[in-house]
Formats: sequence, structure tokens, C-alpha cells
Amino acid sequence: MKRKTTAHTCLLLAASSLALGACATPAVDIAQPTVEVPADWQVSDPAPISTDLTEYWTMLDDPLLTSFVEQAIVENRDIAASAARLEQARASLVQARAGYLPSVSASGGANRDIGDFSRDGVQFNLGADASWEMDLFGQISGSVTAAEGDLAASGYNLADLQRLIVGQVAIGTINARSTAQQLAIARETLAIQDDNLQIARWRNQAGLVSSLDVEQARTQRAQTAASIPRLESSLTSTANSISTLIGEPPGRVLAAIMADEQNMVPQPPLLAGFEAPAEVLHRRPDVRSAEASLIASTARIGVARAQLLPLVRLRGSIGTGPVNAGSLFDIIAGSIVGSVSQLIFDGGRTAAQVDSAEAGARASLATWEQTILGALEDVETAAVDQRTAQERVVINEEALDAANNSALLARSQYQAGLTDFQVLLTSENQLLSARNQLVTAEADRAIAFVRLTQALGGGWTPAELAQADLDIPPVADATITATGASDRTAQ
Repeated sequence: MKRKTTAHTCLLLAASSLALGACATPAVDIAQPTVEVPADWQVSDPAPISTDLTEYWTMLDDPLLTSFVEQAIVENRDIAASAARLEQARASLVQARAGYLPSVSASGGANRDIGDFSRDGVQFNLGADASWEMDLFGQISGSVTAAEGDLAASGYNLADLQRLIVGQVAIGTINARSTAQQLAIARETLAIQDDNLQIARWRNQAGLVSSLDVEQARTQRAQTAASIPRLESSLTSTANSISTLIGEPPGRVLAAIMADEQNMVPQPPLLAGFEAPAEVLHRRPDVRSAEASLIASTARIGVARAQLLPLVRLRGSIGTGPVNAGSLFDIIAGSIVGSVSQLIFDGGRTAAQVDSAEAGARASLATWEQTILGALEDVETAAVDQRTAQERVVINEEALDAANNSALLARSQYQAGLTDFQVLLTSENQLLSARNQLVTAEADRAIAFVRLTQALGGGWTPAELAQADLDIPPVADATITATGASDRTAQ
């Protein structure tokens, strides 16, 4: 579980660094989104949902699916790579903060003269140099703010990747369950069709029916038999993709699914009455990441503008002269120098950097707005998918009951010679189709549940953000309001 702890700890860096960075941004206001966030959802009941969706996959009550998801969080290589990129962002923040402190270096040496007029003994010298850049116009603080925004964005990117990977594993397992169940249906149907073919042959040999019944029975059996290799291939492919997501070679996942004789598609609970759109957006890590990227981009505008203003530096040095070891500190000399520099002409390079930073901030704002729109779309679409999938399950259950009764009647009447084979063929094809359609509808319902919980921000643990042992003071987070604006502004 070591990697899981590391990945989750990395996630915890995001919350406090995100808002703190805005306070240090040098005189650049952070643009607000123009997207109008609705106060309520279009397809949801008004009562707020009270279910904790952090580990929503446990609500499917499928131990195999749960084990796959938990292994993916620990072993998925994409999550590990994202955690490493977050560590890079953290190191970049340390580098940026180092700009507040002076730079100090030391030197030392020893020499011995050779020749007729040389001094006796070995001469030693020591020295130290220091420099410090004053952050008068926010160039250093702006760089720190940008680094904090990048760190927050990287943390939320990791959270969002976990959210997506968890969903992929859950949906993959649901699809594997569905395919395995359809494979079992095909094999059961094939056994029945073998019996029908044998009955048709007996009746043909007895002169009760023509060879047409035999050929129709052979056709029906061959079509069912042909579907089995396709389902086996699909099941193997899905299981192998799950293996990759959970960080292991193919084989074990497929064996685990095939070993489960039930292979029932998980039956999820129905979700209704979601929290207000603004609250859901606040819980979505992709929205938070886009917001953090905007803060970082805005801070870089201030950094670029600061290059057009005077730069003040202090430099100092201290050292000893070339003396012997016994009197090393008898002669000490030092100096301190202050300097002011001002950019006069660089061919427009710095002005172009300012323009580039402003364009980058506009792009980040557009990305944030697009992410907000996408998140709203996800919830509205997934809510409708959940409702319609549930309706399809109910309808297909009724269709399966009718098709099963029809097939039983047709089979008994055919064996008694009361109907022709075409009626039996049609009724059994309808039964096979009804069974498969019900499995598909159940899988769609479970997948709709996964997509809806993903859209609502489930699949990661925002509560852990406040539990990290960070060197960044906690600051209140932003909240996107129903008018589309954020309450965070530059200080």
C-alpha cells in the first residue's frame, strides 16, 4: 500500500497552495468565468443527495470489482507517473521560494611559494560571497504564486486521473460481467438448440416433417455457435484491459471472472436529488485543476510585467588575506554593494513575454469555462442515462418473462406435432434476444451509475486534503457560485 499512501499524500498538496498563491499575485486580478452556472439541475429532485460517493464502487456490492479498483489505485502506472509529476511540481515550488532568501557561497584556498624570494610556509585564504534580490515589484512572489498554482493543478490532475481510472476499471468489470453472462446464455441456448436439431431429425426420419425443419434447426444452431467465439474474444479483450489498468500482466483477471459461476451484473442503487451544481463543480478535481492553472497563468503576467520595472540587488563579500594557518583571521576584508538595474531596450522581447503571459491566462480561463460546461453536461447526461436505463431494465424483464413463456409453449407444441418448426424457431430467437437485451440493459444501468458518480465528483478523497502535513498554511478554498463567478480574487 506504499504507493497508495504516496499518491494520496501528493493529492493533499493541492488545496491550501491553490488559494494561497492568489494572495501573492502582484497586482493582477484573476479573471472570472463568464459561464452561468444554474442554481438547480434540470433532471434531478430538489432534495440534496446524502450518500458519500468517495468510494462509490463499494455500493455496487461486487467484491471482485472492488478488489480490482483498489488494486488500480495502488498499482496503476499512469497514476504513479502523475504522482511523480506532482513531486516535480513540489520541487519547483521549493526552487521558487528559494528566491526570497539570499544566495551564499564560500571559497577557500592554500598556496606555497617556490623560488629564491618565496615566503616560508603555506598561505591560506577564506572567503564568502552573498547576494540578495529585493522583491520590490513582485517578480519572486509572482513566481512563487505560479509554482503554487502549478502544484495545486498537478495535485488535482492526479485526483482527476484516479477518478477516471477508477471509473474505467469499474466499467470494464461491468462489461466483463455482462459478456460472461451473455456467453453463458449462448452456451445454454446452444444446448437447447442441439436438442431441437435432434428432435427435427427424428421427426424427419419418421416422415412427420420435411428436411426444411432440419436445415432451419442447423442454421439456428450454427448462428448461436458462431456467437460464442466472438463473446470469448470480447471477454478476453476486456479482461486484459482491466489487467493493464490494475498494473499486472493478462491472465489472472480473466481466470477470476471465468471462475465466478454467477457472473451477475452489479445492481446499483438509484441516485437522485444531487447537490447544487456549484457544490458539485467545487468537488470536481478537473474543474479545480483548471482553476489552479488559471491562477498560475495569471501570476505569470505579474512576473513578466515585473521585468519592466527596476531590479534591486545587494551583494557582499568577506575574506581573509594570504596568511599562514596560525594567523588566518588576522587580516579580514569585506565589502557590500547595492545595485539598481532598469531595462532600457531589448527589442520588445520582454513586452512580448507579457503579451504571451496574458494570452496564456486567457487560454486558461477558456479552459476553465469549458471544463465547467463539460462537468455540467456530464451530470445532466448521466442522470438521464441512469433513469432511462432503469426503465429499460423493467421493460426487458417483462419482455423476458413473456418470451420465456412463449418458448416453453412453442417447444411443447412442436414436440406434440401441433405447430411447425418456424414457430419454435421464432420463439427461441425471441427468447435469446430478450435474455441478452436484459443483460445489456442491466449493464447499461450499472455503467450509468458509475458515470453519474464520476460526474458528481466521486472516486477520490477531498477530505484528505485537510489532513496533510504541509508547510503551506491552510487557506479557505474558492467556491463557484450560481452566477458563474469565483469568490477568489488577487490580494
